[in-house]
Parts: sequence; C-alpha cells; structure tokens
Amino acid sequence: MKKAGLPPAAPGEETMAILEIENYSISYDGLKSAVDNVSFSVEKGEIISIVGESGSGKSTLLHGILGLLPRAAGSRGTLKVFGRELSAMSEKEQRTMRGEKMAIIFQDTGRYMNPISRIGRQFSQYLKVHRNLSPEQMHEMEVDLLQRVHLTDAERVLNSYPFELSGGMRQRVGIAMAMALQPELLLADEPTSALDVTIQAQIVRQLMELRSKYGTTIIVVTHNMGVASYMSDRIVVMKDGHVVETAPAEELISHPKDAYTKALLEAIIELDDERLA
Repeated sequence: MKKAGLPPAAPGEETMAILEIENYSISYDGLKSAVDNVSFSVEKGEIISIVGESGSGKSTLLHGILGLLPRAAGSRGTLKVFGRELSAMSEKEQRTMRGEKMAIIFQDTGRYMNPISRIGRQFSQYLKVHRNLSPEQMHEMEVDLLQRVHLTDAERVLNSYPFELSGGMRQRVGIAMAMALQPELLLADEPTSALDVTIQAQIVRQLMELRSKYGTTIIVVTHNMGVASYMSDRIVVMKDGHVVETAPAEELISHPKDAYTKALLEAIIELDDERLA
C-alpha cells in the first residue's frame, strides 16, 4: 500500500502552521531539562513522527503541547498552537481548545478509564461534553467508531467494563474516542504499542485516513521507526531532550545525518535478521 502524501493546498489557500515551537524547554523542580531548547513547526495536514529511545523527552513534549504538564514542571520558550501562545491562554481556553480542536491518544488508554463504569457510559459522557446529540445518535456514532477500529462486536464492548477488555481492545476504544470529534490536531503517544502487528497496520491506516478525509494534522510519538517511516511526512529525532535531526521521512530514512539517527535505524530488526534465529 502506497503512503498517501500531504494533500495539496487548494488554489489560493495558504498553508498554516498548526504548531510552532521555538527554543522550548521543560524541566521539573528546576532540575535538568526533560525537553531542552526544542524548535520545529507543523503545518496543517502534516503527519509528524517524533522518535527516540525511552527517556528522550518525546512524551513530555507531547504533554507540553497539550498543556497537561504536572504542577512540578516549568516551561520556557515559545509554544504556539493554532497561532496562539499556549501559556497566554486561560485554563478555560485551554480546556475548550483540547475539547474542540485537539485530542490525544495515550500510550495506555486503560489507565485513563474509570474501572467501575462501562465503556458505553464513558463514551457517551465524553460525547455529551462536546456534541449536542440524542442518545440514539450517540449510540450510533459509538458503534460506527468502534467498528472503524476493528472492534466488530461493538455492542459487547460498550457493555463491558475496562477490565473485561484486553489491553489492545482498550487502546482501540481510546483511539475511537479520540477520532469521535474529528480534531484538527491529533496527538498520539505510542498509539500502537499495545497492539499486535496486524492491528498496528490497521490503526496506522485509520489514522492516515483521518488526514486524507478530514485534513487532520497528526503528531505521533513512537519508538517504531517502521511506523514513523510509513505514515509520516517528516520525522523529528530526539535524544536526551534535544532534537538531533529533523527531515522529510524518506530523506531521513535513506540518508540520516546524525550518528544517533543512524544507530536507531540500524537497530530495526528485519524478519530475516539473524538476531531472530
């Protein structure tokens, strides 16, 4: 399957930077920065992957973009979302933006679910906050979205508690909920890490379909260079809180410049790799 590229702008349409980050840092209790002087921008409709080993600052940066850093964290530098400086927004404005324009798929969606509430109830409560729909319309949307992420027995899923579902099923519920509002900017923190290879491919295609159908801008945090190279327009490589390299996906995969990027690519295990023997 050929990767879909960035949709061309309509005649007379200007591209817009959905996200602008310049010399942005995040530290905890004034100690060493978890994110250190990061700079890059993301245009409307782009799919960007942020890659690197665990502890490189990828997820911390994602939470900074969403405005969900813990109280112990401090940030400096410029971070603009939809043309507005995030730190200049009130809490109410940030909540409204997260509900109407941004959504996130967490690495472990199950941790963010109410363990004593059925999936259907949680899904409906999520939709009620952001959409004016009848119960029947909400139920129809929930079933459709669950089927889109290949949870074919949608009614059973809606009537289940989180602990009755596998980790992969809970992850797909989280992806369906994030897709429900058709966000302009979708942040995905290791969205396929809990899924087997077949389901990973299905979810990646579903995320790419969001871009092709709705023009959704997507930022994916992943350690999987295969996923990054397949779905991304550009790849940002992070190490120890720094951006060490950023380039169009094909260029970075074919001609990496930084030694760390080369090491990440060399670590990819192919199916015929002797290390699997």
